[in-house]
Amino acid sequence: MTIFTLARVRACALTAGVCAVAGLLTGCGAGDDGKIVTVDIGYQSKTINTVTAGTLLRDMGTFEAELAELGKAEGVTYRVEWKDFAAGPPLTAQMLAGQVDIGSMGDAPILVNGSKTREHADVRSALIAVTGYNMRGSLNQVVVPLDSPAATLSDLRGEVISTSIGSAAHGMVSTGLATMGMTLDDVKLLGQDPAVGASALEGDQAAALAQFVPWPQKLVYDGKARLLYDGGSAGIPTFHAVVAGQRFATEHPEVVRAFLTAQRKTTDYLNSNPLQAAQRVAELTGLPAEVVYLYNGPAGLVNFDPTIKPQLVDALAELLPFLQSLGALSDLDLGEFVDDQYLRAVYGGDYDAARDSVAAPAPLRGVDPVCGGVVDGLATASEVWFADAAGTSVAETPTCLLRQIAGHAGAVRAAYVPDHGTGIRLFAATATWVSDPAADPDQRLLPFAIRADAQRYVQAHPGAEVIDYRAALTAR
Repeated sequence: MTIFTLARVRACALTAGVCAVAGLLTGCGAGDDGKIVTVDIGYQSKTINTVTAGTLLRDMGTFEAELAELGKAEGVTYRVEWKDFAAGPPLTAQMLAGQVDIGSMGDAPILVNGSKTREHADVRSALIAVTGYNMRGSLNQVVVPLDSPAATLSDLRGEVISTSIGSAAHGMVSTGLATMGMTLDDVKLLGQDPAVGASALEGDQAAALAQFVPWPQKLVYDGKARLLYDGGSAGIPTFHAVVAGQRFATEHPEVVRAFLTAQRKTTDYLNSNPLQAAQRVAELTGLPAEVVYLYNGPAGLVNFDPTIKPQLVDALAELLPFLQSLGALSDLDLGEFVDDQYLRAVYGGDYDAARDSVAAPAPLRGVDPVCGGVVDGLATASEVWFADAAGTSVAETPTCLLRQIAGHAGAVRAAYVPDHGTGIRLFAATATWVSDPAADPDQRLLPFAIRADAQRYVQAHPGAEVIDYRAALTAR
């Protein structure tokens, strides 16, 4: 029995010099008529907004199930090799080596992937789907230690900021500093992987950490940092996506369609069962389930949707010049790089409508047990996860949520509220709260992700005051 992989075809060409076309279809060297097609999938287990193309997809076996059905029809045995990476660059290196056929990574590494693989026709890649996105750009954030005197990015002048060089988080720092009349030369960038940077922040080796999902909010949840700057302030969407080798996709379009079909099914599962999915991802990654749910739950920071939205392609076009200025890549024709043909085949006539929609695929819904209203995608909708409950409970507003928590005898695993100004989801226990007696009774307690924003609100609203979470629970 022969084994066909893209890497083996390249090896045949290198060692033998030639391979007949017929031989390429079954691997180099003749054998019997049976075929085994090996598909190498690269993913990042701890980058939780790629779980529908990685961690959760692998755990559910959805892709293998699709390939099993495909194999029965074609007389082919498909074998999937899963390869876990800490970040996008090493995944791209493996694609260049012919060791990964399909992979998922963030928007900046995606561009680098597309540019670098363009230099080698046999491994040239295409962006074929999205995993998750945030249209504001709030998947990248800057956090500082709890006792940091910094109130804004401008207060980091001359300080060390840990980030992943060439990432979208790196670009976020550049953009954020520009709004303060500063440049990257005004700070000291320390290029580190996310986990290393988190340790650097905890060990006082860095004044701030600029990173992508889920690292900033994990530090916030752990009580080791607070949010200083939200990448959404720039209004540039951030997302993660799926790339595939064009040669592999051309030779095995059925495998690519099977992968995207499996990804879509996994996405539908996550959007329909967000709490269960978050708990499973937490078990698989070692990340706190409460942090995973902040991002991947209803009204979370990530919208899971495989379709390639025009706004996301436009965001790539905005990010491209920054990466070029770093020398990270040469020019890249996005019109050639972005290829939705396989996704269109999976969605059929539903694709355009799905692509054009930016509505939350999993809005927060339910009935508020304290204030009594129906919650259905409200901008102020909040949610609490009690330790003694199998599911979560919703609230119309953050004020109603605090009443619900104060009236509950059990412990709270996590409570989630939207930032008053931006709507981004945050932990209620780590928010900066404002009490505004002039507001409606059910909206007098307002959460803010960033302390400086809360202080600005107080300055503009006489009688309002900044309070901590404990005081907010008793203020009601």
